[in-house]
Parts: sequence; C-alpha cells; structure tokens
Amino acid sequence: MELKLNGKIIKGVGGIYEVRISHTDAEMLRNMGVKLGGDTLLCKARGVFRHENLTLLVGDDVVLRVDTELAVVSDSLKDGGKRTDEAMGGVMIEETLERKNQLIRPPVANIDIIFAVFAVSKPTPALSAVDKLITIAEHKNIEPVVVITKADISHDDAEHYANIYRKCGFSVFIEGVGIDGGELEGYIRDNADRVSVFAGASGVGKSTLMNRLFPSLGLVTGEVSQKTQRGRHTTRHVELYPLSKQFGDTATGYVADTPGFSMLDFLQFDFYTKDDLPYVFREFEPYIGKCRYTKCTHTKEEGCALLEAVKNGDVPSERHKSYLEFYEVLKNKHEWDKK
Repeated sequence: MELKLNGKIIKGVGGIYEVRISHTDAEMLRNMGVKLGGDTLLCKARGVFRHENLTLLVGDDVVLRVDTELAVVSDSLKDGGKRTDEAMGGVMIEETLERKNQLIRPPVANIDIIFAVFAVSKPTPALSAVDKLITIAEHKNIEPVVVITKADISHDDAEHYANIYRKCGFSVFIEGVGIDGGELEGYIRDNADRVSVFAGASGVGKSTLMNRLFPSLGLVTGEVSQKTQRGRHTTRHVELYPLSKQFGDTATGYVADTPGFSMLDFLQFDFYTKDDLPYVFREFEPYIGKCRYTKCTHTKEEGCALLEAVKNGDVPSERHKSYLEFYEVLKNKHEWDKK
C-alpha cells in the first residue's frame, strides 16, 4: 500500500535525508506494521531533484511517498548517513512545498527566528559580520535576535555591544559562565511553535550555549585556536531538533545548530542589492525619505537625515560603519559576480 505523508527535513547527509512526520502519522505506520523507532523516516529524494539541479535543504517541508510493504525505516542518521537501500526501501521524497525563505549560509529553509551569536572575546567580535547576518535575516523576513556569549570575560564590553543592538530595536540576550540565562530560555519557550536557528562565527560558543539550553542534545564543543583566534568547526551540518523534547508535545517548533563560518561574501552571493541596503537596517527607517537629496546614499551628502542621526547618537555609529562597508561592496557588484 502506498501513502503520501507530509514531513519536514531535519537532517541531510550524503544524499540521505531524515524527515520528521507527525506523531499521528508515525503511529498509523506502526499500526500498519512499519518498523519505525521514532517519528522520523530515512529516505532519498526522487531523481528529478538531481536532474533539475534542485537542492533540498534542512527545514524544507516535503511530501513523502511511503510504500508500507517495503518500508524498513530508522529514526536516526547517527552513522553519518551510511545506510543500504534496503534500510530505506519504500520511502521517497516526492516533492517540496513552497518555501517562505531560505538562507545560503547557514543552508536552511523556512526559518522564523535567527539567533545571531557572537562572543565578547576569543574570538574578537567582528560587528560587520554580525550585521551581515542580521541584515540578510531582515531581508528574508526572519526575526533577528542578538545573543552575546562569554560575557564573563568582560561584562562591561558585553553591555556595550548589547546597548548598540537594543538601541536599534532588537531583542538582546547576554550569556556567560555564572550568568543566569533564564531570559533566553524563556524567549525560546514563548516561541516554541516557531523554527529558530543559532548562527554565527566558529568558536563563539553556539554549541556550548545550546547544550546549556537543551542538555539532551549533547552537542560536541570545541576551542578557539590560539594561533588564528578562530573557532574550530564542531558542528558539521545543519540539524533541526524538535522543541517538544524540551518543552513537551505542545511545542511544535524546532531549533537548529549550524556550522560556524568566518565570512558571508556579498560579492559571491546574491543576498540583496545596493538599493535594498537602507531598508535592512531597521533603525534607519525614521530617516529614510527625509534627506535634502532624493537620491541620497547616506554616505557623505550634506543634508542627510541619517548622517545627522548618527552624529547626534540616535543611530549607533557602529551600525552605520557596517552600512558604509556593505555599500562599498554592493555599489561595485556586477551581474556576473552573482551566484
């Protein structure tokens, strides 16, 4: 007997996908004799995805075809995706449903909240990298939330960075050894019906933070290289974890840990254009359209309302510095640079 079921890709390794289905559908399959350990199925995708160069992402909502006569399934990709065809017999990803958004780095789809994580020190924070992540999220209609880690190294520095982003209207959470992180957990609990992703540079403590918030995950953590002051990648792939394991069955959302990265390349990737740039800095909004010149670039013109706001301290100078950096890159970008 063949069935079609909806599910969500929560992990993908080597062309093998782990897809979570509803608990009701999982119970139905068990009652039909399918050997199912949890609420997930291992499967491959139809050849049409490869032939049409369509990339499946963690977070994709998909339609599965399940042949209950052949299905012999598992609930985990613990061995890195090395499974025989027989171990996934009868289960196939037939199609993907429309995405509401997707990110290139980290490669994930259908995200509601992105936790932009950076450390006070070790590695030294690069606010422009943080702002790239935040502005990309804004452009994709994903809510950015700022998380500052290792605040025990310097609480004063943590507060300084936090005030920059609070002034811009972002939710900000400060984390560190000996610092009560209950506020962040409360925020996640209040949004337990949404899909959230933790993202940031390598070594900023994403996996350590998530292990504290979600002890059952048991994520591997690493250290920052003393030579390069960059973190070693301890998370190798994107994986969604059901929040129901933390907050109970009423929590229908997911949280994701992601591989760290050192840069987001505006020149190589088509995140957004120069014309979009003023609109992905939310604190700029009150000043857009109030400049002396209609085509003001907000970089150096006389009578620029935004520059005046920066001068008066109403807009953080650090954020405008990121804007200027992005503007210089995007104004020189050509069509053939895009991917």
